[in-house]
Amino acid sequence: MKCLGLIGGIGWESTVLYYRLINEEVRNRYGSLHSARLVVNSLEFQAIDSLVQANRWNDAGAALAEAARMLERAGAEAVVLCSNLMHYVVEAVAAAVDIPVLHIGDAVLAEARAARVNRLGLVGTRFTLEHDFLLERPAATGGSRRLPVQILTPDPAEFDGLDRIIYGELCRGVVREESRATLLRLARNLRARGAQGIVLASSELALLLRPDDFSLPLFDSTEIHALAVVRWALGEEGGRRQVFQTTGTSGARGADSRKRRKTRG
Repeated sequence: MKCLGLIGGIGWESTVLYYRLINEEVRNRYGSLHSARLVVNSLEFQAIDSLVQANRWNDAGAALAEAARMLERAGAEAVVLCSNLMHYVVEAVAAAVDIPVLHIGDAVLAEARAARVNRLGLVGTRFTLEHDFLLERPAATGGSRRLPVQILTPDPAEFDGLDRIIYGELCRGVVREESRATLLRLARNLRARGAQGIVLASSELALLLRPDDFSLPLFDSTEIHALAVVRWALGEEGGRRQVFQTTGTSGARGADSRKRRKTRG
């Protein structure tokens, strides 16, 4: 089993989720007391968030690049960013190390393509929805032989409301039925526009939507990413759900797995 290096603390709740999902998957596969080989570099989120809020992305990228170098020196054989948002600076991270960075967008698209879904509705923070770093870059670099993917987002008028739900409620452990109804409405609107599946591009959103809420498959980016990096660590890159790698030179889960996640804040 290869050693995974997690850049966490962005925020720590998401890091806890990655740590649990990765270790649970290893235990599910091997049983007994088996767990994953991990090195965790947990950053001070307030410092990173201050850079993000000031639009100092170069500095944020430099901070994560240094975190990746520390993981490589500690023996990590691949880097995992425990955040959807911070994949915005993934190229800076990848350029800083000689080990692969396992991209969350690659994992999500591999899952969607395996399900023969080529029109994805994306739901997340305003920044994620306004920029093309999460899924469009992996889709563009996937090669012409792969199933083309179209990304649909909610109406921009909904972005502030999504940020309020994610940052103002879910990140603070508040789960409101009204917010669940809002997310269901957005997902149904995306379906009406042709989406064949919904990508939850923020780890907290799985608290509000469940696979049995409606007929479309849900692709929880955090859970898909965590399970995909386990497959990479076990040398299963050549399987149906391949994890593509970003280097310096460059699924829809079931109800049982969703129940595991509903306890987090």
